[in-house]
Amino acid sequence: MTEGLREQITGARRLLVKVGSSSLTDARGALDPSLLERLVESLAAVRERGQDVVLVSSGAMASGMEPLKLKRRPADLASKQAAAAVGQSLLVGHYGTFFGRHGLTVGQVLLTVEDVARQDHYRNALRTFTKLLELGVVPIVNENDTVATHEIRFGDNDRLAALVAHLVGADALVLLSDVDSLYTAHPSTPGAERISVVADIDELDVDTDGQGAAIGTGGMTTKLQAARIATASGIPVVLAAAQDATAALAGEPVGTLFLPTGKRRSRKLMWLAYASVTQGELVLDPGAVKAVTERKASLLPAGIVEVRGQFEAGDPVKLVSQTGQVVARGLVNFDADKLPAMIGRSTKELAESLGEHFDREVVHRDDLIVKRTKKKL
Repeated sequence: MTEGLREQITGARRLLVKVGSSSLTDARGALDPSLLERLVESLAAVRERGQDVVLVSSGAMASGMEPLKLKRRPADLASKQAAAAVGQSLLVGHYGTFFGRHGLTVGQVLLTVEDVARQDHYRNALRTFTKLLELGVVPIVNENDTVATHEIRFGDNDRLAALVAHLVGADALVLLSDVDSLYTAHPSTPGAERISVVADIDELDVDTDGQGAAIGTGGMTTKLQAARIATASGIPVVLAAAQDATAALAGEPVGTLFLPTGKRRSRKLMWLAYASVTQGELVLDPGAVKAVTERKASLLPAGIVEVRGQFEAGDPVKLVSQTGQVVARGLVNFDADKLPAMIGRSTKELAESLGEHFDREVVHRDDLIVKRTKKKL
Protein backbone atom coordinates (compact mmCIF):
# COMPACT_ATOMS: atom_id res chain seq x y z
CA MET A 1 0.00 0.00 0.00
CA THR A 2 2.76 2.42 0.92
CA GLU A 3 4.80 1.60 -2.15
CA GLY A 4 1.75 2.11 -4.33
CA LEU A 5 1.20 5.57 -2.91
CA ARG A 6 4.85 6.45 -3.39
CA GLU A 7 4.46 5.41 -7.01
CA GLN A 8 1.54 7.80 -7.27
CA ILE A 9 4.04 10.62 -6.85
CA THR A 10 5.80 9.69 -10.08
CA GLY A 11 2.58 8.78 -11.82
CA ALA A 12 0.56 11.78 -10.69
CA ARG A 13 -0.94 13.99 -13.34
CA ARG A 14 -0.36 17.05 -11.16
CA LEU A 15 1.83 17.74 -8.14
CA LEU A 16 1.68 20.61 -5.66
CA VAL A 17 5.09 21.32 -4.16
CA LYS A 18 5.62 23.72 -1.26
CA VAL A 19 9.03 25.00 -0.13
CA GLY A 20 9.69 27.09 2.96
CA SER A 21 11.89 30.15 3.42
CA SER A 22 14.45 28.32 5.51
CA SER A 23 15.09 25.96 2.59
CA LEU A 24 15.90 28.82 0.23
CA THR A 25 18.11 31.05 2.38
CA ASP A 26 21.64 31.04 3.75
CA ALA A 27 22.77 31.31 7.36
CA ARG A 28 22.26 35.09 7.30
CA GLY A 29 18.69 34.73 6.15
CA ALA A 30 19.38 36.04 2.65
CA LEU A 31 18.10 34.32 -0.48
CA ASP A 32 20.56 31.72 -1.78
CA PRO A 33 20.06 31.42 -5.58
CA SER A 34 21.97 28.12 -5.67
CA LEU A 35 19.28 26.52 -3.48
CA LEU A 36 16.56 27.76 -5.82
CA GLU A 37 18.49 26.41 -8.79
CA ARG A 38 18.78 22.99 -7.15
CA LEU A 39 15.04 22.95 -6.44
CA VAL A 40 14.21 23.95 -10.01
CA GLU A 41 16.35 21.07 -11.31
CA SER A 42 14.17 18.67 -9.34
CA LEU A 43 10.93 20.29 -10.50
CA ALA A 44 12.07 20.41 -14.13
CA ALA A 45 12.61 16.64 -13.98
CA VAL A 46 8.99 16.29 -12.91
CA ARG A 47 7.86 18.35 -15.89
CA GLU A 48 10.03 16.23 -18.19
CA ARG A 49 8.01 13.20 -17.02
CA GLY A 50 4.94 14.96 -18.36
CA GLN A 51 3.51 16.00 -15.01
CA ASP A 52 2.05 19.40 -14.12
CA VAL A 53 3.75 21.24 -11.27
CA VAL A 54 2.39 24.03 -9.08
CA LEU A 55 4.94 25.52 -6.70
CA VAL A 56 3.99 27.32 -3.50
CA SER A 57 7.15 29.15 -2.54
CA SER A 58 7.92 31.16 0.54
CA GLY A 59 10.94 33.44 0.55
CA ALA A 60 9.67 36.84 -0.60
CA MET A 61 10.33 38.52 2.72
CA ALA A 62 13.70 36.82 3.08
CA SER A 63 14.59 37.86 -0.46
CA GLY A 64 13.97 41.50 0.42
CA MET A 65 16.06 41.55 3.56
CA GLU A 66 19.47 41.93 1.92
CA PRO A 67 18.51 44.70 -0.55
CA LEU A 68 16.95 46.61 2.35
CA LYS A 69 20.02 46.03 4.55
CA LEU A 70 17.96 44.21 7.17
CA LYS A 71 20.06 42.02 9.45
CA ARG A 72 17.11 40.05 10.83
CA ARG A 73 13.52 39.26 9.99
CA PRO A 74 11.42 42.43 10.55
CA ALA A 75 8.94 42.37 13.41
CA ASP A 76 6.49 45.14 12.47
CA LEU A 77 3.88 44.69 9.75
CA ALA A 78 4.96 47.65 7.60
CA SER A 79 8.58 46.46 7.42
CA LYS A 80 7.44 42.92 6.62
CA GLN A 81 5.29 44.20 3.79
CA ALA A 82 8.12 46.38 2.46
CA ALA A 83 10.53 43.46 2.50
CA ALA A 84 7.98 41.25 0.75
CA ALA A 85 7.31 43.90 -1.88
CA VAL A 86 11.01 44.18 -2.71
CA GLY A 87 11.74 40.48 -2.41
CA GLN A 88 8.83 38.98 -4.36
CA SER A 89 10.07 40.27 -7.72
CA LEU A 90 13.60 39.04 -6.96
CA LEU A 91 12.29 35.61 -5.98
CA VAL A 92 10.18 35.17 -9.09
CA GLY A 93 12.98 36.59 -11.24
CA HIS A 94 15.31 33.83 -10.09
CA TYR A 95 12.66 31.20 -10.70
CA GLY A 96 12.04 32.58 -14.17
CA THR A 97 15.73 32.41 -15.02
CA PHE A 98 16.26 28.88 -13.71
CA PHE A 99 13.09 27.40 -15.20
CA GLY A 100 13.86 29.21 -18.45
CA ARG A 101 17.03 27.16 -18.81
CA HIS A 102 14.74 24.15 -19.12
CA GLY A 103 12.47 25.83 -21.63
CA LEU A 104 9.77 26.45 -19.04
CA THR A 105 7.82 29.64 -18.32
CA VAL A 106 6.69 30.68 -14.85
CA GLY A 107 3.69 32.72 -13.79
CA GLN A 108 3.35 34.56 -10.49
CA VAL A 109 0.12 34.00 -8.53
CA LEU A 110 -0.27 36.03 -5.34
CA LEU A 111 -3.22 35.08 -3.16
CA THR A 112 -4.93 36.56 -0.14
CA VAL A 113 -7.33 34.87 2.26
CA GLU A 114 -10.20 36.57 0.46
CA ASP A 115 -9.25 34.74 -2.75
CA VAL A 116 -10.20 31.45 -1.13
CA ALA A 117 -12.71 32.68 1.45
CA ARG A 118 -15.20 34.10 -1.07
CA GLN A 119 -16.78 31.79 -3.64
CA ASP A 120 -16.51 34.24 -6.52
CA HIS A 121 -12.81 34.87 -5.83
CA TYR A 122 -12.25 31.13 -5.42
CA ARG A 123 -13.73 30.44 -8.84
CA ASN A 124 -11.63 33.19 -10.37
CA ALA A 125 -8.45 31.71 -8.85
CA LEU A 126 -9.38 28.31 -10.26
CA ARG A 127 -9.90 29.82 -13.70
CA THR A 128 -6.46 31.46 -13.57
CA PHE A 129 -4.67 28.27 -12.52
CA THR A 130 -6.52 26.23 -15.14
CA LYS A 131 -5.43 28.50 -17.97
CA LEU A 132 -1.83 28.73 -16.77
CA LEU A 133 -1.53 24.96 -16.62
CA GLU A 134 -3.20 24.56 -20.02
CA LEU A 135 -0.52 26.85 -21.43
CA GLY A 136 2.26 24.80 -19.86
CA VAL A 137 3.20 27.48 -17.34
CA VAL A 138 4.63 26.65 -13.91
CA PRO A 139 2.59 28.73 -11.40
CA ILE A 140 4.69 30.18 -8.57
CA VAL A 141 2.29 30.82 -5.70
CA ASN A 142 2.74 32.89 -2.55
CA GLU A 143 0.58 34.78 -0.12
CA ASN A 144 0.28 38.42 -1.07
CA ASP A 145 2.18 39.68 1.98
CA THR A 146 2.30 43.24 0.67
CA VAL A 147 -1.42 43.74 1.35
CA ALA A 148 -2.18 41.06 3.95
CA THR A 149 -2.71 42.08 7.56
CA HIS A 150 -2.24 40.24 10.84
CA GLU A 151 -5.99 39.72 11.06
CA ILE A 152 -6.60 38.62 7.46
CA ARG A 153 -3.86 36.29 6.26
CA PHE A 154 -3.02 32.62 5.96
CA GLY A 155 -0.11 33.07 8.37
CA ASP A 156 1.99 30.38 6.72
CA ASN A 157 2.29 28.78 3.30
CA ASP A 158 1.69 25.24 4.55
CA ARG A 159 -2.05 25.80 4.90
CA LEU A 160 -2.07 27.79 1.67
CA ALA A 161 -0.41 24.86 -0.11
CA ALA A 162 -3.02 22.38 1.09
CA LEU A 163 -5.86 24.61 -0.06
CA VAL A 164 -4.26 25.26 -3.44
CA ALA A 165 -3.55 21.53 -3.85
CA HIS A 166 -7.25 20.82 -3.74
CA LEU A 167 -8.14 23.89 -5.79
CA VAL A 168 -5.94 22.82 -8.72
CA GLY A 169 -6.84 19.14 -8.44
CA ALA A 170 -3.36 17.98 -7.39
CA ASP A 171 -2.87 14.24 -7.00
CA ALA A 172 -0.26 14.67 -4.27
CA LEU A 173 1.19 17.35 -2.01
CA VAL A 174 4.93 17.49 -1.28
CA LEU A 175 6.02 19.71 1.62
CA LEU A 176 9.74 20.53 1.46
CA SER A 177 11.18 21.75 4.73
CA ASP A 178 14.32 22.18 6.81
CA VAL A 179 13.57 18.88 8.57
CA ASP A 180 13.81 15.52 6.86
CA SER A 181 10.73 13.88 8.41
CA LEU A 182 8.16 13.97 11.15
CA TYR A 183 9.57 12.80 14.49
CA THR A 184 7.93 11.75 17.74
CA ALA A 185 9.51 14.88 19.28
CA HIS A 186 11.82 17.65 18.13
CA PRO A 187 14.67 15.96 16.19
CA SER A 188 17.20 17.34 18.69
CA THR A 189 15.41 15.66 21.61
CA PRO A 190 17.14 12.50 22.86
CA GLY A 191 15.11 9.46 21.92
CA ALA A 192 13.12 11.21 19.17
CA GLU A 193 12.16 8.69 16.50
CA ARG A 194 11.49 9.24 12.83
CA ILE A 195 7.99 8.41 11.60
CA SER A 196 8.07 7.08 8.04
CA VAL A 197 4.34 6.56 7.47
CA VAL A 198 1.26 8.14 9.08
CA ALA A 199 -1.91 6.17 8.41
CA ASP A 200 -4.24 8.59 10.24
CA ILE A 201 -3.03 11.99 11.36
CA ASP A 202 -5.68 12.17 14.08
CA GLU A 203 -4.09 9.15 15.76
CA LEU A 204 -0.66 10.80 16.05
CA ASP A 205 1.01 11.14 19.42
CA VAL A 206 3.84 13.58 18.79
CA ASP A 207 5.31 16.68 20.41
CA THR A 208 5.06 19.65 18.03
CA ASP A 209 6.00 22.40 20.47
CA GLY A 210 9.35 23.06 18.76
CA GLN A 211 9.36 26.18 16.64
CA GLY A 212 10.32 26.37 13.00
CA ALA A 213 13.42 28.08 11.71
CA ALA A 214 13.89 31.75 12.59
CA ILE A 215 13.56 32.87 8.98
CA GLY A 216 10.25 31.08 8.36
CA THR A 217 6.76 31.27 9.84
CA GLY A 218 5.67 27.63 9.86
CA GLY A 219 6.77 24.96 12.31
CA MET A 220 5.76 21.31 12.42
CA THR A 221 2.29 22.13 13.73
CA THR A 222 1.39 24.04 10.55
CA LYS A 223 2.69 21.18 8.41
CA LEU A 224 0.49 18.71 10.26
CA GLN A 225 -2.47 21.03 9.84
CA ALA A 226 -1.77 21.17 6.10
CA ALA A 227 -1.42 17.38 5.97
CA ARG A 228 -4.77 17.02 7.75
CA ILE A 229 -6.52 19.25 5.20
CA ALA A 230 -5.03 17.38 2.25
CA THR A 231 -5.36 13.81 3.51
CA ALA A 232 -8.94 14.36 4.67
CA SER A 233 -9.69 15.18 1.03
CA GLY A 234 -7.98 12.15 -0.46
CA ILE A 235 -4.61 13.73 -1.26
CA PRO A 236 -1.46 11.90 -0.06
CA VAL A 237 1.24 14.10 1.46
CA VAL A 238 5.01 13.69 1.62
CA LEU A 239 7.01 15.75 4.11
CA ALA A 240 10.72 15.77 3.28
CA ALA A 241 13.85 17.87 3.49
CA ALA A 242 14.39 20.30 0.64
CA GLN A 243 17.74 18.70 -0.15
CA ASP A 244 15.86 15.44 -0.71
CA ALA A 245 13.48 17.01 -3.22
CA THR A 246 14.69 14.93 -6.16
CA ALA A 247 14.27 11.69 -4.22
CA ALA A 248 10.88 12.69 -2.80
CA LEU A 249 9.55 13.66 -6.22
CA ALA A 250 10.89 10.44 -7.69
CA GLY A 251 8.79 8.42 -5.23
CA GLU A 252 11.70 7.20 -3.14
CA PRO A 253 11.02 6.34 0.55
CA VAL A 254 12.36 9.54 2.06
CA GLY A 255 10.63 11.78 4.57
CA THR A 256 7.22 10.99 6.02
CA LEU A 257 4.27 9.79 3.97
CA PHE A 258 0.77 10.75 5.15
CA LEU A 259 -1.87 8.41 3.77
CA PRO A 260 -5.26 9.75 2.68
CA THR A 261 -7.97 9.34 5.30
CA GLY A 262 -10.95 10.51 3.29
CA LYS A 263 -12.38 10.67 -0.20
CA ARG A 264 -11.62 13.54 -2.54
CA ARG A 265 -14.22 16.20 -1.90
CA SER A 266 -15.79 18.58 -4.35
CA ARG A 267 -14.10 21.98 -4.54
CA LYS A 268 -17.23 23.51 -3.02
CA LEU A 269 -17.12 21.29 0.07
CA MET A 270 -13.37 21.73 0.44
CA TRP A 271 -13.84 25.49 0.33
CA LEU A 272 -16.68 25.23 2.83
CA ALA A 273 -14.67 23.08 5.25
CA TYR A 274 -11.34 24.89 5.30
CA ALA A 275 -11.39 28.18 3.43
CA SER A 276 -14.77 29.84 3.86
CA VAL A 277 -15.48 32.59 6.38
CA THR A 278 -18.78 31.86 8.12
CA GLN A 279 -21.28 34.71 8.39
CA GLY A 280 -23.47 33.43 11.21
CA GLU A 281 -24.60 30.49 13.30
CA LEU A 282 -27.63 28.23 13.47
CA VAL A 283 -28.18 26.61 16.88
CA LEU A 284 -29.61 23.09 16.61
CA ASP A 285 -31.59 20.99 19.03
CA PRO A 286 -30.21 17.52 19.93
CA GLY A 287 -32.40 15.76 17.37
CA ALA A 288 -31.16 17.97 14.56
CA VAL A 289 -27.55 17.52 15.64
CA LYS A 290 -27.98 13.76 15.46
CA ALA A 291 -29.74 13.95 12.09
CA VAL A 292 -26.99 16.10 10.58
CA THR A 293 -23.98 14.30 12.04
CA GLU A 294 -25.13 10.67 12.15
CA ARG A 295 -27.83 10.31 9.50
CA LYS A 296 -26.21 12.75 7.07
CA ALA A 297 -29.58 14.49 6.73
CA SER A 298 -30.35 18.01 5.60
CA LEU A 299 -31.09 20.67 8.20
CA LEU A 300 -34.78 21.51 8.43
CA PRO A 301 -36.37 24.54 10.16
CA ALA A 302 -37.90 22.30 12.84
CA GLY A 303 -34.47 21.49 14.26
CA ILE A 304 -33.29 25.09 14.70
CA VAL A 305 -33.69 26.82 18.06
CA GLU A 306 -31.78 30.07 17.47
CA VAL A 307 -30.33 32.18 14.65
CA ARG A 308 -27.20 34.28 15.22
CA GLY A 309 -25.53 36.84 12.99
CA GLN A 310 -26.39 38.51 9.71
CA PHE A 311 -26.19 36.54 6.48
CA GLU A 312 -27.87 36.09 3.13
CA ALA A 313 -29.03 33.02 1.25
CA GLY A 314 -25.98 31.21 -0.10
CA ASP A 315 -23.62 32.33 2.67
CA PRO A 316 -21.61 29.82 4.73
CA VAL A 317 -22.78 29.42 8.35
CA LYS A 318 -21.81 27.32 11.34
CA LEU A 319 -24.17 24.70 12.70
CA VAL A 320 -23.72 24.49 16.47
CA SER A 321 -25.26 22.50 19.31
CA GLN A 322 -27.00 24.13 22.23
CA THR A 323 -23.82 23.59 24.25
CA GLY A 324 -21.86 25.68 21.73
CA GLN A 325 -20.03 22.88 19.91
CA VAL A 326 -19.59 23.41 16.17
CA VAL A 327 -20.91 20.27 14.48
CA ALA A 328 -20.93 21.31 10.81
CA ARG A 329 -20.72 24.07 8.24
CA GLY A 330 -23.19 24.64 5.46
CA LEU A 331 -24.54 26.98 2.82
CA VAL A 332 -27.80 28.44 4.07
CA ASN A 333 -30.83 28.75 1.78
CA PHE A 334 -32.52 31.68 3.53
CA ASP A 335 -31.59 35.18 4.67
CA ALA A 336 -31.04 35.64 8.40
CA ASP A 337 -34.09 37.88 8.78
CA LYS A 338 -36.36 35.18 7.31
CA LEU A 339 -35.32 32.36 9.62
CA PRO A 340 -36.64 33.49 13.05
CA ALA A 341 -40.22 33.05 11.86
CA MET A 342 -39.38 29.58 10.55
CA ILE A 343 -37.51 27.94 13.42
CA GLY A 344 -39.18 25.00 15.12
CA ARG A 345 -41.77 24.62 12.36
CA SER A 346 -42.19 21.87 9.76
CA THR A 347 -41.67 22.60 6.08
CA LYS A 348 -45.25 21.53 5.36
CA GLU A 349 -46.58 24.05 7.87
CA LEU A 350 -44.33 26.78 6.48
CA ALA A 351 -45.42 26.08 2.92
CA GLU A 352 -49.08 26.34 3.92
CA SER A 353 -48.66 29.59 5.84
CA LEU A 354 -45.82 31.36 3.97
CA GLY A 355 -45.82 29.81 0.49
CA GLU A 356 -44.20 27.00 -1.50
CA HIS A 357 -40.82 28.77 -1.45
CA PHE A 358 -40.47 27.78 2.21
CA ASP A 359 -41.04 24.06 1.61
CA ARG A 360 -37.33 23.22 1.52
CA GLU A 361 -34.26 22.63 3.64
CA VAL A 362 -32.48 25.42 5.48
CA VAL A 363 -29.19 23.70 4.60
CA HIS A 364 -29.24 20.89 2.05
CA ARG A 365 -27.07 17.86 2.86
CA ASP A 366 -25.15 18.35 -0.41
CA ASP A 367 -24.14 21.82 0.82
CA LEU A 368 -23.15 20.68 4.31
CA ILE A 369 -19.96 19.27 5.76
CA VAL A 370 -19.82 17.67 9.20
CA LYS A 371 -16.96 18.66 11.47
CA ARG A 372 -14.62 15.75 12.05
CA THR A 373 -13.64 15.03 15.65
CA LYS A 374 -9.89 15.36 15.97
CA LYS A 375 -7.06 15.53 18.45
CA LYS A 376 -5.46 18.88 19.06
CA LEU A 377 -2.05 19.17 17.45
